Amino acid sequence: MIVDSSAVLLPGPWRHQFVPANAARFHVALAGPDDRDTPLIVLLHGFPQFWWAWRHQLESLADAGYRVAAMDLRGTGASDKPPHGYDVPTLSRDVAGLIRSLGADRAVVVGQGLGGAVAWSMPALHPDVTRAVAAISAPHPLHLNAGLRRTMRPAAARRLAFFQLPYLPERAMTRSDLVARVLHEWGAPGWLDEETLATYRAAARVPFAAHSAMEQMRWMVRSTPRLDGRRYLAALRTPAGVPTLQLHGGADRCLPASHAALTGDDVAVAGPEYRFKVIPRAGHFLPEEAPDRVSAILTSWLAEIAPARGTPSGKVLKP
Repeated sequence: MIVDSSAVLLPGPWRHQFVPANAARFHVALAGPDDRDTPLIVLLHGFPQFWWAWRHQLESLADAGYRVAAMDLRGTGASDKPPHGYDVPTLSRDVAGLIRSLGADRAVVVGQGLGGAVAWSMPALHPDVTRAVAAISAPHPLHLNAGLRRTMRPAAARRLAFFQLPYLPERAMTRSDLVARVLHEWGAPGWLDEETLATYRAAARVPFAAHSAMEQMRWMVRSTPRLDGRRYLAALRTPAGVPTLQLHGGADRCLPASHAALTGDDVAVAGPEYRFKVIPRAGHFLPEEAPDRVSAILTSWLAEIAPARGTPSGKVLKP
């Protein structure tokens, strides 16, 4: 069954907008003050999701006084689905262009999973528009590349290998149960309800969305030995000059928390204001599995590094 992209424009305490950036058109769900002087928070979803993964944080961060934009990445949801551009450098250019199109000089970029890889890349590739970065369920790309077998659970590594095949993964997303399998396998047991699963299954059936998602996952693996991948990783060795926060689920069954944090000399790439925090009993899809906890931690961190209007700088909210 083919699903029109309008099916992902779900109602809620947000407004939908289409924004031009980097020679494409992107869908964002916006919440909070429509004011350029209010700090902008850009939320980037992971695989196999779309902007709706941030529905809880859209509301909570807007209530805390922030201007919040949950973006459909290139090829996902209601955003454009061009035939190319599914590498992380291009995705990061999309985000930088979106920030400018929304009228902001800089933004705090928060990403989960694949969106977390894009978020980690922003200080190195687009420092001029990056105010701070939070990566959720996403080890730093340099850390992940240096020890993929150690950082990723064997079952998740086999799933990633399957994604590299032509055609079959897309068919499994649109005509079989691959979306359900990934959500069940990577999240903590018991978090996924039927309504949430049905929503993600429908989003995967939007024309070209499954192929675009797979192209993103393929680039993460196939680019490693190529010149474009080596250039990307080399750029990330520049230490981040902005505050960085990394959140990870203690029950993540894709990327175990025990190997997710930067350690030793590697911490330098995350900059001098790096923080790492584990949320117990939560899996890979933290914004949905532990929405209140994630919202509280983000709000507390943002109050320190990018206080909203009317929030005293340095105020720390209890997570």
